[in-house]
Amino acid sequence: MTTQDFPAGNYRFIPAVFQYSSGAAADPGFEIERVRFDRMPALAEGFAAIAKYIGAAGRPLTSFCACELRSPAAFTEDGFRNFNLHYVKTLTEWGLYDGKSNPVARSNVCPEIDPPAEPSFYAFSFTRPSNNKTPSFVIAGGAETRGGSGSYPERIVRYRDASPEGLKEKVQRTVNEMENRLETFGFSWKDTTAAQAYSIRDFHHVLADELVRHGALRSGLTWHFARPPVVDLEYEMDCRRVMREVVI
Repeated sequence: MTTQDFPAGNYRFIPAVFQYSSGAAADPGFEIERVRFDRMPALAEGFAAIAKYIGAAGRPLTSFCACELRSPAAFTEDGFRNFNLHYVKTLTEWGLYDGKSNPVARSNVCPEIDPPAEPSFYAFSFTRPSNNKTPSFVIAGGAETRGGSGSYPERIVRYRDASPEGLKEKVQRTVNEMENRLETFGFSWKDTTAAQAYSIRDFHHVLADELVRHGALRSGLTWHFARPPVVDLEYEMDCRRVMREVVI
């Protein structure tokens, strides 16, 4: 993995796929602010609210660097691609997506109970000037998939295996991916201020060895009872170092 600068947003990112990056980190002289919605707005309404909030902070729309979405149910592979093609239209209008590279990190998960009626925003992050010398970053959501160009069934670790051993390997793979992304920025778990997990499976049996002993829970763990965005994925995580968090 490598990083790429995005001067228009005052951050650098880890290139990944067209729909999102693997993470974003603020440039020196800037910090990331995370804003969570008290009531989740649907996609179009959410983008409008985000534009208003960022504008009121005196920042350009290109400072938008990460978001957390909630969807009604897990997508098929084709359905996920179609959703993403719609999602990136606004990023293109905002000067973030150029048709090749997308700097915006993202998590998109599906609450198992009381899901939204349509894809909605849970939270977003953007960069703003700061005298704070501590770095800030957001690592995008990652699940138990291997790299490569194969289909999801070909790349999912322990495909359709929700046994205790299967879940253990899924968590191991996801934690390893988080660590790789952190290391790409020059960080580790000890730099994080928050970690989140998304699963409807009971992964308590691997919590101590695969998460606590790795240092992933230095600030605790927020567990969302939600599925990853694609059918047959079982476990997803993201993490961040953000000193300023707001609920609106």
